[in-house]
Amino acid sequence: MELRFLGQVDYAPIYEAMQVCTAARTTDTPDAIWVCEHPPVFTQGLAGREDHLLAPGDIPVVKTNRGGQVTYHGPGQVVAYPLIDLQRAGYFVKEYVYRIEEAVIRTLAYFGVTGHRVAHAPGIYVRLADPTSHALLPQRPQKKVPGESPEPDFTGLGKIAALGIKVSRHCTYHGVALNVAMDLQPFWRINPCGYAGLQTVDLSTIGVAVSWDEAAQVLGQKLQTTLTP
Repeated sequence: MELRFLGQVDYAPIYEAMQVCTAARTTDTPDAIWVCEHPPVFTQGLAGREDHLLAPGDIPVVKTNRGGQVTYHGPGQVVAYPLIDLQRAGYFVKEYVYRIEEAVIRTLAYFGVTGHRVAHAPGIYVRLADPTSHALLPQRPQKKVPGESPEPDFTGLGKIAALGIKVSRHCTYHGVALNVAMDLQPFWRINPCGYAGLQTVDLSTIGVAVSWDEAAQVLGQKLQTTLTP
């Protein structure tokens, strides 16, 4: 699985390149992970609602074909785009999402931070009061009760990594964004991932000083390990 570090690149050309690459894939095309950073941009998912864009201002908004609602990309954030043939890999979309989240959790653990999953809310979260706590969240995913689909509970949490994917002909694109050392103000100009008032954090905010390059290397390697069949 090829790991490519692209540096800072505009969002639109990468979005187009992912689509072109996926459309041209054959059963022999190697899997890859593209790791990059984007200038400020809001991206809107297929089901994205305009009312979640509160005050985009001078930051461009790009409509995409990924799942999910609106999110923000900007300097100081590591964005990883796995281009994986799931049929060849031998696992399904649900496990693919789990593996991406697991890579983020392992990346955070490398820097001494405990990442958590929240039921009904893809992505990774940290305890704001104690980012190193290993205590299980009461709002963690658990066995589903038939007929129940409660709203996610973000009490005491900050979102540190967002996930949005697309699968076409069993092949994945789009991916995951890990907040390292950002200007977080633009997140207040949207309802992040469609949730009003959801607090977004980065490693810097919770007291972890790490460079973009180091975080990118670690996340890329963890993704490479967890996504390999």
